[in-house]
Amino acid sequence: MEALGTSGSTTNLSLVMRISYLSPKTEVRGSKIHGLGLFAITDITKDEIVAVKGGRIVDRKTLREKITPRLGPVDDPNLGVRGEITFVAMREIRAGEELTHDWATTDDDDYSLECKCGAPNCRKIVTGKEWQRPELQRRYAGYFSAYLARKIAVLSTKRLG
Repeated sequence: MEALGTSGSTTNLSLVMRISYLSPKTEVRGSKIHGLGLFAITDITKDEIVAVKGGRIVDRKTLREKITPRLGPVDDPNLGVRGEITFVAMREIRAGEELTHDWATTDDDDYSLECKCGAPNCRKIVTGKEWQRPELQRRYAGYFSAYLARKIAVLSTKRLG
């Protein structure tokens, strides 16, 4: 799981802010998760658009070696995905909360990371294939990226067939 926003560097923050939409109900500030994070500055309603991520396409090697190690785990994600790059609130979010999402809603890759968030419901190990877990499919129904939602639909059809 990851904090929505930055990887902790001012350069990355500047780039994210230039190529992404962030709701005026949010602000970037210091995060215990990994340096900088996105926080609600006023209440956000369920299903409200919080961010539309911009960025660059990178190869898997760059993702694994340079990006993934800088991302930190979090507990109790409060954002899900609509489409491919639009992040929405999965529940009511109160002012002051850090905005986070579970990688299970966006990732389909071969990796495994130890989570150290310490939350009582922590999965301990986060992988790039967790979208395949039925309990997470139920928990995040309606909040998976479009390409994972299609894969889940195919898996569901195979399970029923």
